[in-house]
Amino acid sequence: MEFLSLQTPLQALAAALRARAWRLATAESCTGGLIAAACTSLAGSSDWFERGFVTYSNEAKTTLLGVPAALIAAHGAVSEEVARAMVQGALQHAPVQLAVAVTGIAGPGGAVPGKPVGTVWLAWGTAAQVQAERLQLAGDRSAVRGDTVAAALQRLIETAHGDPRA
Repeated sequence: MEFLSLQTPLQALAAALRARAWRLATAESCTGGLIAAACTSLAGSSDWFERGFVTYSNEAKTTLLGVPAALIAAHGAVSEEVARAMVQGALQHAPVQLAVAVTGIAGPGGAVPGKPVGTVWLAWGTAAQVQAERLQLAGDRSAVRGDTVAAALQRLIETAHGDPRA
Protein backbone atom coordinates (compact mmCIF):
# COMPACT_ATOMS: atom_id res chain seq x y z
CA MET A 1 0.00 0.00 0.00
CA GLU A 2 1.29 3.44 -0.92
CA PHE A 3 1.09 5.91 1.98
CA LEU A 4 1.85 9.08 0.01
CA SER A 5 -1.84 10.01 -0.13
CA LEU A 6 -2.00 9.73 3.66
CA GLN A 7 0.86 12.13 4.43
CA THR A 8 -1.43 15.08 5.25
CA PRO A 9 -3.62 13.18 7.76
CA LEU A 10 -0.55 11.47 9.20
CA GLN A 11 1.12 14.84 9.76
CA ALA A 12 -2.06 16.16 11.39
CA LEU A 13 -2.23 13.11 13.66
CA ALA A 14 1.45 13.44 14.59
CA ALA A 15 1.03 17.12 15.46
CA ALA A 16 -2.08 16.49 17.57
CA LEU A 17 -0.49 13.60 19.47
CA ARG A 18 2.73 15.51 20.08
CA ALA A 19 0.76 18.52 21.34
CA ARG A 20 -0.91 16.33 23.98
CA ALA A 21 2.19 14.19 24.65
CA TRP A 22 0.10 11.15 23.77
CA ARG A 23 1.26 7.83 22.35
CA LEU A 24 -0.73 5.53 20.07
CA ALA A 25 -1.22 1.78 19.74
CA THR A 26 -3.06 -0.05 16.97
CA ALA A 27 -4.94 -3.35 17.17
CA GLU A 28 -5.57 -4.62 13.67
CA SER A 29 -7.26 -7.59 12.12
CA CYS A 30 -8.48 -7.04 8.55
CA THR A 31 -5.81 -4.40 7.81
CA GLY A 32 -2.99 -6.69 8.92
CA GLY A 33 -0.81 -3.88 10.27
CA LEU A 34 -1.46 -1.28 7.56
CA ILE A 35 -2.45 1.41 10.08
CA ALA A 36 0.79 0.86 11.99
CA ALA A 37 2.73 0.83 8.71
CA ALA A 38 1.11 4.10 7.65
CA CYS A 39 1.96 5.71 10.99
CA THR A 40 5.56 4.56 10.90
CA SER A 41 5.99 5.70 7.29
CA LEU A 42 6.19 9.22 8.72
CA ALA A 43 9.66 10.27 9.85
CA GLY A 44 9.71 10.99 13.57
CA SER A 45 6.79 8.70 14.37
CA SER A 46 8.76 7.21 17.26
CA ASP A 47 7.73 10.37 19.16
CA TRP A 48 4.09 9.26 19.23
CA PHE A 49 3.66 5.72 17.86
CA GLU A 50 4.20 3.04 20.52
CA ARG A 51 3.22 -0.31 18.99
CA GLY A 52 0.88 -2.27 16.80
CA PHE A 53 -0.88 -5.53 17.53
CA VAL A 54 -1.74 -7.59 14.45
CA THR A 55 -4.45 -9.91 15.73
CA TYR A 56 -5.73 -11.55 12.58
CA SER A 57 -6.94 -14.75 14.23
CA ASN A 58 -9.46 -15.05 17.03
CA GLU A 59 -6.77 -16.71 19.15
CA ALA A 60 -4.48 -13.70 18.65
CA LYS A 61 -7.25 -11.35 19.75
CA THR A 62 -7.64 -13.39 22.93
CA THR A 63 -3.95 -14.04 23.61
CA LEU A 64 -2.46 -10.63 22.77
CA LEU A 65 -5.32 -8.29 23.66
CA GLY A 66 -7.32 -10.24 26.23
CA VAL A 67 -10.53 -10.25 24.18
CA PRO A 68 -12.69 -12.90 25.84
CA ALA A 69 -13.22 -15.95 23.63
CA ALA A 70 -16.83 -16.00 24.83
CA LEU A 71 -17.32 -12.46 23.45
CA ILE A 72 -16.04 -13.54 20.04
CA ALA A 73 -18.23 -16.66 20.14
CA ALA A 74 -21.32 -14.63 21.07
CA HIS A 75 -20.94 -11.74 18.62
CA GLY A 76 -18.41 -12.86 16.00
CA ALA A 77 -14.98 -11.38 15.43
CA VAL A 78 -16.48 -8.72 13.15
CA SER A 79 -18.62 -6.91 15.71
CA GLU A 80 -18.82 -3.72 17.69
CA GLU A 81 -18.25 -5.61 20.92
CA VAL A 82 -15.02 -7.21 19.72
CA ALA A 83 -13.70 -3.97 18.19
CA ARG A 84 -14.29 -2.15 21.48
CA ALA A 85 -12.62 -4.97 23.43
CA MET A 86 -9.63 -4.79 21.08
CA VAL A 87 -9.19 -1.08 21.88
CA GLN A 88 -9.50 -1.75 25.60
CA GLY A 89 -6.95 -4.55 25.29
CA ALA A 90 -4.50 -2.34 23.43
CA LEU A 91 -4.87 0.37 26.07
CA GLN A 92 -4.23 -2.18 28.82
CA HIS A 93 -1.27 -3.87 27.12
CA ALA A 94 0.63 -0.78 25.97
CA PRO A 95 1.77 2.43 27.69
CA VAL A 96 -0.46 4.65 25.52
CA GLN A 97 -3.23 7.19 25.88
CA LEU A 98 -4.96 6.42 22.57
CA ALA A 99 -5.72 3.22 20.66
CA VAL A 100 -7.52 2.20 17.51
CA ALA A 101 -8.84 -1.20 16.45
CA VAL A 102 -10.28 -2.62 13.25
CA THR A 103 -11.93 -5.94 12.50
CA GLY A 104 -13.73 -6.66 9.29
CA ILE A 105 -14.31 -8.61 6.10
CA ALA A 106 -12.04 -7.29 3.38
CA GLY A 107 -12.99 -10.00 0.88
CA PRO A 108 -13.29 -11.39 -1.57
CA GLY A 109 -14.56 -14.22 0.65
CA GLY A 110 -15.62 -14.35 4.27
CA ALA A 111 -19.06 -12.80 4.04
CA VAL A 112 -21.74 -14.17 6.32
CA PRO A 113 -25.43 -13.25 6.63
CA GLY A 114 -25.68 -9.67 7.91
CA LYS A 115 -21.95 -9.07 7.38
CA PRO A 116 -21.19 -8.68 3.67
CA VAL A 117 -17.73 -8.10 2.24
CA GLY A 118 -16.71 -4.55 3.13
CA THR A 119 -18.16 -4.68 6.65
CA VAL A 120 -15.62 -3.22 9.06
CA TRP A 121 -15.96 -2.33 12.71
CA LEU A 122 -13.69 0.54 13.68
CA ALA A 123 -13.18 1.43 17.34
CA TRP A 124 -10.96 4.06 18.90
CA GLY A 125 -10.52 5.82 22.16
CA THR A 126 -8.88 6.48 25.45
CA ALA A 127 -9.17 4.91 28.88
CA ALA A 128 -12.04 7.32 29.55
CA GLN A 129 -14.12 6.58 26.45
CA VAL A 130 -14.17 4.19 23.51
CA GLN A 131 -16.19 4.91 20.38
CA ALA A 132 -17.14 2.50 17.62
CA GLU A 133 -18.47 2.82 14.09
CA ARG A 134 -19.58 0.30 11.50
CA LEU A 135 -18.21 1.00 8.05
CA GLN A 136 -19.70 -0.54 4.92
CA LEU A 137 -17.02 -0.09 2.29
CA ALA A 138 -17.11 -0.77 -1.43
CA GLY A 139 -14.44 -2.11 -3.72
CA ASP A 140 -11.95 -4.92 -3.75
CA ARG A 141 -9.82 -6.13 -0.85
CA SER A 142 -7.20 -3.44 -1.39
CA ALA A 143 -9.82 -0.67 -1.49
CA VAL A 144 -11.56 -1.89 1.68
CA ARG A 145 -8.28 -2.07 3.57
CA GLY A 146 -7.10 1.32 2.28
CA ASP A 147 -10.39 3.02 3.12
CA THR A 148 -10.29 1.46 6.58
CA VAL A 149 -6.83 2.94 7.21
CA ALA A 150 -8.03 6.39 6.06
CA ALA A 151 -11.13 6.24 8.28
CA ALA A 152 -9.07 5.12 11.28
CA LEU A 153 -6.62 8.00 10.85
CA GLN A 154 -9.49 10.50 10.64
CA ARG A 155 -11.09 9.26 13.88
CA LEU A 156 -7.71 9.35 15.63
CA ILE A 157 -7.12 12.94 14.50
CA GLU A 158 -10.56 13.97 15.79
CA THR A 159 -9.92 12.29 19.12
CA ALA A 160 -6.44 13.72 19.54
CA HIS A 161 -7.86 17.19 18.84
CA GLY A 162 -10.48 16.68 21.53
CA ASP A 163 -13.51 16.04 19.31
CA PRO A 164 -16.59 15.79 21.57
CA ARG A 165 -17.45 12.39 20.01
CA ALA A 166 -14.21 11.00 21.47
